[in-house]
Amino acid sequence: MIDELLSPCVAPSLLSADFGRLSAGVELLLGAGARLIHVDVMDGHFVPNITVGPLVVAAIAPQIHAQRGRIDCHLMIERPELYVEQFAQAGADIITVHQEACPHLHRVTQQIREAGALAGVAVNPATSLSTLDEIRAHCDMVLVMSVNPGFGGQQFIATSLEKLRRARALLPANVALEIDGGVNAKNAADLRAAGANILVAGHSIFDTPDPAEAYRQLARAIGA
Repeated sequence: MIDELLSPCVAPSLLSADFGRLSAGVELLLGAGARLIHVDVMDGHFVPNITVGPLVVAAIAPQIHAQRGRIDCHLMIERPELYVEQFAQAGADIITVHQEACPHLHRVTQQIREAGALAGVAVNPATSLSTLDEIRAHCDMVLVMSVNPGFGGQQFIATSLEKLRRARALLPANVALEIDGGVNAKNAADLRAAGANILVAGHSIFDTPDPAEAYRQLARAIGA
């Protein structure tokens, strides 16, 4: 599955979806061509918002997997090691944890892989990429946050573009690079050129009159 992540990809974020019609929203994006669905998991501690848990992932996993899609779970939570197995069993294909939340990060990435998922490591806007020096060979994906985590619809932090370039230069070629926060049709091509394989987009897809067309515009912008 890692080869899939190294190709250009737009991952719609369900954080901005209509949760009253979640299955319909997922179906709409899958029909538009999306193959990676991003699920933001927040606990009200690591970030000031509360979202979804393994039960929601389990509810949408059969629908996504039936169409050969993948689920990208971004755990913005304290002590994520306590929940890795639950999310893997629920159907998560990628589980990303925050460098800032894991004092034993290497152990957690091992745990994720042993649970049958790919291991991602996220870094917040103010976190130095130097913190990845010892983990870059032990993960499958790095997520650069281009907003402060916790809420959708935030403005892209301009310095994230240069940080993305530095992250790509730092990482092994077989480690995917994801960007999350403020992604839209205006900056998508620049983010791809800076080295991002995966662009997470929520507000710029779901908060439009035609989410399917918004997804397609983003995908075209990065050659996906």
